[in-house]
This record gives sequence, C-alpha cells and structure tokens, in this order.
Amino acid sequence: MRKAHHTYMNFSLHKLIDELKYDPKNPLVFNSGFFLVFFAVFLLIYLVLYKKATVRLYFLTLFSLYFFYKASNWYVVFLLIAAVADYNLSHLIYNATDSQKKKWLMITSVTLNLALLFTFKYTNFFIDTFNGIASAHISPVKLILPVGISFYTFENLSYTVDVYRGTFKPVNRFIDYLFFLSFFPKLMMGPIIRAADFIPQINREPFVGNRQLGEGLYLLCSGIIKKIVISDFLSANYVSYIFDDPSKHTGIECLFAVYCYAMVIYCDFSGYSDMARGIAKWIGFDININFLSPYQSSNITEFWRRWHISLSTWLKDYLYIPLGGNRKGKFNQYKNLFITMLLGGFWHGANWNFIFWGALHGTALALDKWRAELAKKLRLPFHIPSGLAKAIGIIITFHFVCFCWIFFKCTTFHDSWVMIGEIFHNFRPDVAGALLQHYTPVAIILLLAFVLHSIPVKTEERFQARMATWPLAAMLSYFLICLYIAIEFKQPVPIKPVYLQF
Repeated sequence: MRKAHHTYMNFSLHKLIDELKYDPKNPLVFNSGFFLVFFAVFLLIYLVLYKKATVRLYFLTLFSLYFFYKASNWYVVFLLIAAVADYNLSHLIYNATDSQKKKWLMITSVTLNLALLFTFKYTNFFIDTFNGIASAHISPVKLILPVGISFYTFENLSYTVDVYRGTFKPVNRFIDYLFFLSFFPKLMMGPIIRAADFIPQINREPFVGNRQLGEGLYLLCSGIIKKIVISDFLSANYVSYIFDDPSKHTGIECLFAVYCYAMVIYCDFSGYSDMARGIAKWIGFDININFLSPYQSSNITEFWRRWHISLSTWLKDYLYIPLGGNRKGKFNQYKNLFITMLLGGFWHGANWNFIFWGALHGTALALDKWRAELAKKLRLPFHIPSGLAKAIGIIITFHFVCFCWIFFKCTTFHDSWVMIGEIFHNFRPDVAGALLQHYTPVAIILLLAFVLHSIPVKTEERFQARMATWPLAAMLSYFLICLYIAIEFKQPVPIKPVYLQF
C-alpha cells in the first residue's frame, strides 16, 4: 500500500513538474485552460503580497518572466539582454552632457534593438530576396522568431528615444525597468506601452475597487468570447479551409471567407488585448486601449485611429513625425504616410505580402488626406445627408480593409491574386443557398460578431459602469456563464493567437 502511494506521489510530482515546464506544443496563452488555473494561483498569492511594495514588484516581475518562459522557452534570455542594454544606455544618454555623445548613444540603442529584431525576423527574408535577385543558393538559417520580440523592441526604442528627447527621466532601479518591459498581460502581443504611462503606476499601491473589478470582468469576458467563440470558431470551421487553397472554391465562398477573416483577426487580436487590459485592472494597473470598434470607421484615417492604436500612435510619434510629418508641404506629408505604413507592414512580418499590405494602406491614407483637402476647396451643387455619407464611407472603408486582409492572410502573392480572381471572375451567386445551408453555424457566428461590433462605444462604456455596481455573486455568475459558453465552443486543437507570430 505504501509503495503504491509512493508511486502515485512520484507520478503526481512528475506530472506537476512537466506542467510547469515549457511545452512547445502548448505555449502558455490567455485562452488556454492551464492559464485559468495558473492565474487563479497567482491572484491568491498576489492578494497576500500586494501591500508590500518591494515584495510585490519582485513577485510580479518573476511571475512575468516565468510566464514568458512558459510561452517562449529560453528566448526569455533575449528580453533580459534587451532590458540590461537599454536600462544602462538610457542612463548614459540622460547623463551625457555632450549632444553628439547623446546622439551616438541613442543611435547605439536603436541599432542594438533593431539588430536583435532583424536577426530573428528578417534574416531569411533577405536571404531569399538576395537569392532571387542574384540567382544565388544561400541556404536559409534555422531561426525561430522569439515570441513578443516586435512588441518589447518597440517599447525599448520608445523608452530610450523619450529619454534622448528629454521628455522622460530614466528609472533609477533596474527592477522597475525590467518590470515595465516584462509585465505579463501585455508582454507577448501588446498593447505597446509607453514608459510615461506605465512606470508611474509601479510604485503606487494598487487599488482594485468595484469599478476596476467590473471593468476587468467585462474586458476579460469580452476577450474570451471574441477569441474563443468568434475568432477560433470561424477560423477552424471555415476560414482556414478556404484560404488554404482558394482555387478550389467559388468566388462567393472566397468572399464569405474574407468577411469571416475580417472578424477573425479583429476578434483574435482585440480579444487578447481586452483580456490583457482586464487582467491588468484586476491587479491594479491600467493599460491603454488598443481597439475602438475599427469597422465603424467612415474613412481609412479614422480606421487607423481605431485599429491597433498602440502601434499606429507609435508609428506616428517615432517614425512619421521624425520623417517630417506634415511640416514640409502636402507631397512630403503623403510620402511620409506611405513610408510609415510601408514600414508598418514590414514590421508585421518578413513577407512581400505584408509589405504590399502596408503599401496599400499607405497609399489609401495619402489619398484620404488629399480627398479631405479637396473637399474643403470644392462646393458640391447638392447636399449629401451626413448619416448617408457616413454609411457609404463605412461600407467603402470596410471593403477596402477586407481587400487588404486578403494579402495579409494569404502566404503568397499567387494565392492572394487567385482569391481575388475567384471573387471577380467566378463569383457564382447561385451557390449562396447551399453555402449558407452547409455553414449555417458559421453564418450565425459571423452575424453575431457584426451585431456586437456595431454596438456604440458609449453603450459598452455604460454597461461596464453598470457592471461595477453588481454584487460579487452576480459578477461571478456572469464570468462562469461566459466561461461555460467558451468551453462549449472551444476547438479540439488549440488555435494560437494570430499576432503571436509577429
């Protein structure tokens, strides 16, 4: 009996150790079952420690680093290297009295960060491009893109540039900087956080009242529903099937897949951002909003004010404005917009499809600025009602964004143009009935997604405020209901978040 008990204990201990190790087949993400248990244990410990400032800080930092290890294995080392380098360089920049020395230290920081990013993300892209141009046969390098490297690289860059500009004083303690960089809710997929917004929160005592509980619950449940019930369901049950080989499907099937993918990528990324913000609120931190119902936009400029807000504002402040912004005439403004979005596309991935996607958006932004200037000068002989103009603008903007998503989702140019060709030359509206009959659940979920997305932002904010007044039992019930729905919709094979690859 003792031997059997001892064997069982050893088995349980080994199983626990295996669970705590990095698993390449199941990296730790918010929508995994293990994370719920993991986070519950974290919260229990945090409730005991949160009033002790130093202990709280070290606990949160160590937990964040462990979370990153569970998501990316030994690549956590690169986060530590980047933190050490930029912490020290920022102090050297701040203390330098010579402007040239300041400038070269800042250039060193930018170079080191971009070198790390480019090595892992773009080496094989440049090798493939060189092979194509020079008819060479250089073999690609076996590199795995570290999770979250694009996000924490941009945070490092903004930190040292802000110190260089004199708009932010570097932190005195390395642990503060490491925590800012590694804070686990936003570490892997953003939002991209500015030091000036986050670091002042580190040493104040976290406060979680009814408002934070209510807002956090709403955001967490919203993110779970978006990611698992909408995005994962649409992706697994229709989108992947069509995009794998668009040549095998009619144009109407392809167009339906594009509409579905528009909701897949929005609900996937915004759902993860919502969960990150909700988790942060529950532990007493505020993270900036990253999505604001982007498909309600009536022009492409508005779309980029609502989509991946932390990236678009980063590109504006650290790329578009340094390029000259709108300071040197209209042509230079249009050129700077195009370059900014072209590089924004390149940031998303080492693939010509992403570059073309960025170029499309850059061109559209420039044309939208030109249109706005032209509208000021022209006086139309007739009046278009503002509501109608907005509706037309929303429809046009949404379909342009969907057209661009084709290049974003397809792995090759060839597949992108095949899908576009099917939509325009093999549409086959006669199969619409059969399509809806075979994919009724997909159509219902897509319709639900559009209905939820059409809810005005102010209505959502009012619901969040009302939720903050609920008793704890009601909040818990709401969470359990959302969790039950998510479990019912959860796919047999876990679907990794789209932006995990960036």
